[in-house]
Amino acid sequence: MLSLDEALERLRSPFFTEEFSPLTGAPLLCVDFSLPSAAPSQGALDAARAALARLAAPSVALHPAAAAPHGASLAGAFDVLLDAEVDLVRIAQVTREQPLASLALVQLLRMGGQLDVTQALVAESFTYSTLQSGPEFARWLDGRPPPPAAARGDGEAVRAERWNDTLVVTLSRPERHNAFGRTMRDGLCAALAIARADPELEVVVRGRGPSFCSGGDLDEFGSLADPASAHALRATRNAAQAVADLADRIRFEVHGACIGAGVELPAFASRVVAAEDACFELPELRFGLVPGAGGTVSLPRRIGRQRTAWLALTGRRIDAPTAQQWGLVDEIVLRRPGAEDDDAEPGAGVVSLHP
Repeated sequence: MLSLDEALERLRSPFFTEEFSPLTGAPLLCVDFSLPSAAPSQGALDAARAALARLAAPSVALHPAAAAPHGASLAGAFDVLLDAEVDLVRIAQVTREQPLASLALVQLLRMGGQLDVTQALVAESFTYSTLQSGPEFARWLDGRPPPPAAARGDGEAVRAERWNDTLVVTLSRPERHNAFGRTMRDGLCAALAIARADPELEVVVRGRGPSFCSGGDLDEFGSLADPASAHALRATRNAAQAVADLADRIRFEVHGACIGAGVELPAFASRVVAAEDACFELPELRFGLVPGAGGTVSLPRRIGRQRTAWLALTGRRIDAPTAQQWGLVDEIVLRRPGAEDDDAEPGAGVVSLHP
């Protein structure tokens, strides 16, 4: 824990990347803006801002609201802003246990604003693939029991039906909380290809069962032959890119658990409608990975890179009102029980609570 004075001095050193690094130093830099500090020069602030952009570790600004005017302008250069020390404890733990994935996450978020969506998705895929061959993901895989034999699903993983000029796409693995595996990815890409071929179609994406999507199918993690082939597959068949291409005419109706891909994909859309029971989470760092369904691209464009980093580094869930306050969802609705299982037209069974 450093004061602003101490941080500025350390960041002026030519060895700052060695001092804050998962390989040679501390895996986290934390500056407490509530600690007494002298007024720094503009040159010192500019040098610190440049150093933070190059730092080989996540940076946290604690109590940024307490920063004097001379330090307030620097807070935006940090990876995460925190008001609660309990969150700092969680971030310190994850950066200690998954330092490589934590570093990769913040570097992706730092550069993402300088790239267009396609370029940023390529950067995320390269990073995700690299981490799949790293020691943190290998350690997580080694700690898991062998995946069970593939269970018989209830028909197709994704169902698509046209209602006039609207294509309703339904994630349909309710027994697995719509875990996002290969069959679901392929089905979603195929359904969205229909809309991409017909510019008159509007698209609604929703999910059957108690959850919209519980994230990646953990039983499939690490099952591809090699990370390079996994990247080539994402470059060929990328649901995130498809949603981004349709952003102006696609709406997601989410409910229950929206985890990993269950929040990353909807965030690309121009309209996200959430049930009042919806909750949102980015769990990938605990596996030694970064969000891999476009989350380092979509979420920062809705809620900013610092809140995205907070979600990923703390692993905390947020509820629907918080998500709406942040801009992650656009509307909260009251769902009629069982509405997600009906063959009903879009919007049936919901009442707007907070438009």
